[in-house]
Amino acid sequence: MNPNDRKYSKEHEWIKLDDAASDRATVGITDFAQDQLGDIVFVELPKLGANVTLMGKMGEIESVKSVSDLFSPVNGEVVEINEALLDHPEIANKDPFGEGWLIKVTVSDTSEIDALMTSEEYESFTSGQS
Repeated sequence: MNPNDRKYSKEHEWIKLDDAASDRATVGITDFAQDQLGDIVFVELPKLGANVTLMGKMGEIESVKSVSDLFSPVNGEVVEINEALLDHPEIANKDPFGEGWLIKVTVSDTSEIDALMTSEEYESFTSGQS
């Protein structure tokens, strides 16, 4: 269910390095998160050039059920935001691992990614939640 090519946080964000030689990565929310939220109606993302901090708040996501904070899985600088998501937040419901990505960051220390959960570990973590 969760792709093996990325790592996962306990706050239900995922991160994927764009390539093995890069310090640039894409961040999004998990399928579990979008399912728990329900219909997403608004997303607030950090500004281009903003610094995000490991497990620090980087924005908000609002659904018909609730408002939740978004947390950065790494320290880094925002180099791109998903503009389409701002106009069409429901994309995060339809394709959280693809077109529904949130931001792209230049990661300060890629070893922070290694400390996050694998897809198997995240599956185990979420199996007790709902």
